Amino acid sequence: MGPLVSTEWLAGSLGAPDLVVLDATYYLPTEGKNGRAEFAAAHIPGARYFDINEVADPDTDLPHMVPSAGRFAKLVGAMGVSNASRIVFYDQIGTTRAPRGWWMFKLFGHEQVAVLDGGLPKWRADGHPVEAGEPAAPTPASFVPDLRAERLAGIGDVKRVVRQGGGGALILDARARGRFDGTAPEPRPGLPSGHMPGAANLPATELMGPDGAFLPPDALRERFAAAGVDGTRPVITSCGTGVTATVLALGLERAGFPEAAVYDGSWTEWASRPETPKVP
Repeated sequence: MGPLVSTEWLAGSLGAPDLVVLDATYYLPTEGKNGRAEFAAAHIPGARYFDINEVADPDTDLPHMVPSAGRFAKLVGAMGVSNASRIVFYDQIGTTRAPRGWWMFKLFGHEQVAVLDGGLPKWRADGHPVEAGEPAAPTPASFVPDLRAERLAGIGDVKRVVRQGGGGALILDARARGRFDGTAPEPRPGLPSGHMPGAANLPATELMGPDGAFLPPDALRERFAAAGVDGTRPVITSCGTGVTATVLALGLERAGFPEAAVYDGSWTEWASRPETPKVP
């Protein structure tokens, strides 16, 4: 599987014994919806709900940070996911939240994972069925993680890049332009908007077409190039809380660029630390 699968591919693959379909929808506090409730109302047949606030580190105040390898293995094993599983993530919005689940499995060494291009809206628009209610409990499985640490960036890594003043990696921020340049508020109360010195901005939504699916690779390459990606300089993606940063990571892979690292704490961590420089 590549990083993306079509609705036609998924419709033809449903029911395969090794296929696990996971809804990883997460709504911002300002969006006024609950991903689990929306999943219960309508989801792809046979899908299970992947709660990024549960498959997370419980010992930090930062939202939905990457859990330990052991916690991840325990939780996804309880969902019926094994190392032999083929996994397809989708979300109820389009393709802006599901990449978080895709990236987490990639981080823990699982390569047979993809995102449904266009998500549930395109699935329904293409005439495929949905079902309601809670799915049957899956048969537990064993998942053995294999951490790929180069896919994860911490605040220390980002501080080092900022200190280098542009000579190291490119920090690429997926937030809306107003949040990035400080003219629009952050969705979390008390958190200032702005960005890290030297960072570039490419809103995750600009990687999508009108149907919510990813743009073709050549169009993605143009957008990434305009943001400063040249294929030789390492890229660290960031956003508000490490969700849409993974959209950029998936887009880079689709466009044929080297893998990016994702700054998991993202702007929420950076902006809340008194010692970190901010622009403006």
